[in-house]
Amino acid sequence: MEHYTIATVAEQSPDFRRVLWTGKHTQLVIMTIPPGGEIGEEVHEDTDQILTFVSGTGEAQVSGQKRQVAQGDLVVVPAGRKHNFVNTGPNPLVLYTVYGPAEHADQAVHQTKEEADAMEEAGKDEPPTG
Repeated sequence: MEHYTIATVAEQSPDFRRVLWTGKHTQLVIMTIPPGGEIGEEVHEDTDQILTFVSGTGEAQVSGQKRQVAQGDLVVVPAGRKHNFVNTGPNPLVLYTVYGPAEHADQAVHQTKEEADAMEEAGKDEPPTG
């Protein structure tokens, strides 16, 4: 059994993205977006995503709609929808997200957005198959 005090684990991670757990159908990932930073506009064609915000403030952008997000908010991004999340506050925007199916390599750690983008571009951030 995996057990996390998820808000604490997420807030203690300085990494832009850290995969905590990967299962057969879902994946749990924590993220820390620095002030002024963003996830970057993207689309996951075959993957649903549920994001829960632990601390900080930001803006959710999903399919052309924008909403402010803060601690305790949850945003659902259905597969195939263009989305981005931007930190609009003075502190890190911390969240955890569940992908179904997995979106990233098992146990992947990306310290910065630039590192995450480079790993994805190089094809080294592929989810497990099978």
